[in-house]
Amino acid sequence: MPARARLAQRWKTHDQEWRDPAQVISQWPGASAVKPESLRHRTSGRWWETLAEHRVTLLVTREYEHLVLALRCENGRPQVSFLPLPHPSGLVVDRDRGLVHIASTRNPNQVFDLSPVVGFLDRAEVIGQTDGSAAGRLVPIRSRFYPGALYLHDLALVAGRLHGNAVGQNAVVELEPDGRYRTVWWPHCIETDTGPAFSRNYLQMNSIAAGPDLRRSFFSASTDRISSRRPNHKNFPVDRRGVIFSGQNGEVVARGLTRPHSARLHRGQLWVDNSGYGEVGPIVDGRFLAVTRLPGWTRGLSFHDGVAFVGSSRVIPRFRQYAPGLDVDRSVCAIHAVEIASGKVLGSLTWPWGNQLFAIDWLPNTTGAGLPYSAGRRNPERERRLFYAFRT
Repeated sequence: MPARARLAQRWKTHDQEWRDPAQVISQWPGASAVKPESLRHRTSGRWWETLAEHRVTLLVTREYEHLVLALRCENGRPQVSFLPLPHPSGLVVDRDRGLVHIASTRNPNQVFDLSPVVGFLDRAEVIGQTDGSAAGRLVPIRSRFYPGALYLHDLALVAGRLHGNAVGQNAVVELEPDGRYRTVWWPHCIETDTGPAFSRNYLQMNSIAAGPDLRRSFFSASTDRISSRRPNHKNFPVDRRGVIFSGQNGEVVARGLTRPHSARLHRGQLWVDNSGYGEVGPIVDGRFLAVTRLPGWTRGLSFHDGVAFVGSSRVIPRFRQYAPGLDVDRSVCAIHAVEIASGKVLGSLTWPWGNQLFAIDWLPNTTGAGLPYSAGRRNPERERRLFYAFRT
């Protein structure tokens, strides 16, 4: 091929690249290739009825599949929407400000901020072509970068300010909107003669039960001991070695857990997912009390009006030693609506092709209407108009 023709082909290729808004949002060329089977689901019990009664939109991160999903039921119609992001983990909704914060735990780490669409710019190109389906959709308005060594997991709002678990530092950091961060809390067990052991992950301290301030918050970890065996090692001891730390003094307030995740305060009571046994329940007098057991690695926990929305995940084969209390081969990627008072599972939504679920949170249907991309056949022109002229 002559040089001029090769140049023309290259220019044409460059002109066609980065045209899909999903790629631009995530800075990830693969974002436009979400496979349909990743979104296929089945339900059991009163899953959609429960969502409809609670009038909430559930947001869910599926980290290893690079997906954030929104589940809602409005006017009797189930709706599933999604947004591709690189390895999304922690998720927290600021319901007072109408913002959603999502941690993207690749190197470097990112935190995305999403806000609902309230209308469209007055543009001749889109007048009369937009419809009400885009109103309330959550779109990214900001992304900030942090060092990959933080290894951000859970996100939480403490005293109205965004915090994250820096698993790589065995600590909690406060995340500033301009990309700065401050290490603000760590457990007493990482104190050494030369200072806190921030240099590597020793504890897998990965969730925040956010209280009014850090002193009245709690934090889960897989252990409270620094050793040469670290959380990513196959011989790292996990069975009943997990703990909950008190924010007040950095000491352990509960033991006997196995790879605990998603610690949350609900009406003054501390709850946690006992992941390695597929359980969820409160901490009562320093001991974990299982309310129900689910078919998979429990992770993700959010409460609304007497119901706990709990995630379960498949166990990645190389991590099966971390789940001594599970039938690993029967674990499923799902979200379950659990009645708090009885432990009864009211309904479940299962993704047969799903992998690992990380976080769950909710916002009222009146605030948000899901994410930009609807499950099923995509409408590229509608998506283009949404991102071309949205107002938040």
